[in-house]
Amino acid sequence: MSAAPDTTGLTFRQDYFADRTAWRALVSLLHDTFGIDIGPLMELGGPDPSSMPFGWFAEDGTLAANLSAFAMPIVVNGRRISAAALQSGAVRPPWRGRGLYRDVTNKALDWCSYQGFEAIVLYTDKPALYEPYGFRTLPMHSFEGDAPKPDGAPDARTLDPRVAADLALLQDLLARREAVSDTLAVTGSPAMFLINTQLDPNVQLTFIEKLDAVIAWKLDGERFILLDVLAPSIPSLAAILGGLGIKPSRAEILFNPEKLGWNGAPLPSSLHGTHFMIRGLDGPELQAPAMLSPMADF
Repeated sequence: MSAAPDTTGLTFRQDYFADRTAWRALVSLLHDTFGIDIGPLMELGGPDPSSMPFGWFAEDGTLAANLSAFAMPIVVNGRRISAAALQSGAVRPPWRGRGLYRDVTNKALDWCSYQGFEAIVLYTDKPALYEPYGFRTLPMHSFEGDAPKPDGAPDARTLDPRVAADLALLQDLLARREAVSDTLAVTGSPAMFLINTQLDPNVQLTFIEKLDAVIAWKLDGERFILLDVLAPSIPSLAAILGGLGIKPSRAEILFNPEKLGWNGAPLPSSLHGTHFMIRGLDGPELQAPAMLSPMADF
């Protein structure tokens, strides 16, 4: 049996996002620990409504330790899965070594079990930390190859999620989107897509009206990098390039491109050195190489 955590001088709080002061404490914790700013999420519709944070707070309101869970429906091997995701896990240095992270992890896993989720997923650069809890790493693959000839005329408009009309368009397509892959992809989780538009300044968001699609992409010289597609029906890669009005020589797709009418070579990928881990589903392997879109990072 694990030793009880040392919670001297701390107060446990759960489901605290409605308290703006407590929310700002989480923003501060993640900024100080990882250098990321989730503050803009409040301007983009707020946290996922299913989010359930578990945190230990000091008397002055500082968030000493936290782990949050939220519903993240995914498709795996053609089957829609009711999954939860764990995110925002951190402990400030003065409170490390006191068993606080183990405590919030157990609380989050118990909550996920009570909610009846089929699986739980997370990203981490420390997979050994989660293996004792039953998590295992699923290998991720990107896909690379020659870009197809563009099909169609340019029809592109750049979007800014902080503009109300553009945010509304994004939220509409996030609600109507088809999964970009049937091997592995999210089928919901709009808050993660929206905050990820703010975390990587190199990501371009473009609306192609004739395709009723928003494209999240980058251009690295002659290499087109496709991160995600929001559309009720996934268009071909050739149609995407035509709508964007670009003619790259190479393409890199950061999800299984089975719906794009294009084939690329799968290459092992570990973005930022992180591992995608899953718990549950009786240990299935992916039926084909795949990757969860970086716009679903959490």
